[in-house]
Amino acid sequence: MKADGISWWKIIDDSLHRPASSLPSHPLPVVRTDLRSLSAAPGETVIVWFGHSSYLIHHEGLNILIDPVFSGHASPIPGIVNAFPGANAYQPEDMPDIDLMILTHNHYDHLDTGTIRSLMPRTRAFVAPLGVGRIIAGCGATNQPITEMDWWETIQPMTGMTLTATPARHFSGRGLVRGGSLWTSYVLKFGNDRSIFLGGDSGYEEHFRVIGEKFGPFALAILECGQYNTAWPHIHMMPEETAQAAIDLRAELLLPVHWAKFRLANHPWNEPIRRLTAAADGLGLPLTTPMIGEPLNLRGPYPRSVWWEG
Repeated sequence: MKADGISWWKIIDDSLHRPASSLPSHPLPVVRTDLRSLSAAPGETVIVWFGHSSYLIHHEGLNILIDPVFSGHASPIPGIVNAFPGANAYQPEDMPDIDLMILTHNHYDHLDTGTIRSLMPRTRAFVAPLGVGRIIAGCGATNQPITEMDWWETIQPMTGMTLTATPARHFSGRGLVRGGSLWTSYVLKFGNDRSIFLGGDSGYEEHFRVIGEKFGPFALAILECGQYNTAWPHIHMMPEETAQAAIDLRAELLLPVHWAKFRLANHPWNEPIRRLTAAADGLGLPLTTPMIGEPLNLRGPYPRSVWWEG
């Protein structure tokens, strides 16, 4: 996971001495959307991003929630990795009833047991990678089906929807235990519509091109952008690699996530989106940059403000 020649002591020391620029100097702007009143015309898909890697996909009355983390921190102990001011505006009680919750892996910034417990009574079904189901079950699942998936496996979690688990270059672990479960990305498809790529966490590799050839073109690719470091180049992408991954996937539009809520690396908090914007523009790649809570309709128009500049 770490680069050759980099010691764990250096990584720990860097994490204890983060620069001030890695945190925003002001509360982040948020759009307050009534999620229970979201509506999409036939064939329309609306996405609402909640910061970092949590987002809601609304399609013709169905609500699919991905990697919800609404506890205000991304760590086993509150107070260690806190959300940026303003970025934790959405809470479990703001969510509509959830038809399907999709989890990409078991890291604390993607799987928050407090959030899952709060949403459990209003969630119909869960999908997660191999080995993650037991954590969901431990949050109080009773009659809800929990489906674990391996790479390249395809299911139909509900009528008119197919979901395929696809590779990612990452790792798993909670607390002091590494491994024990899989990590994955997904290809989500509604009926005959073009697919949406749910990237989860991944370093850059050949799998993006393979997925693009098998399932592309994608109407939208939702890819990580942020929390990178040259000390761990294999498990997270640099912003320029994120843009190239979208090209490899044959994506018609890129939505960058995994930034603007938690500080997990030492780069300036808004450096990822600045670098990605420049890279995407250089490649002629359509990019959308909604504010937290701002609805994105895949039929357009696509939000593209530079709200991170204050």
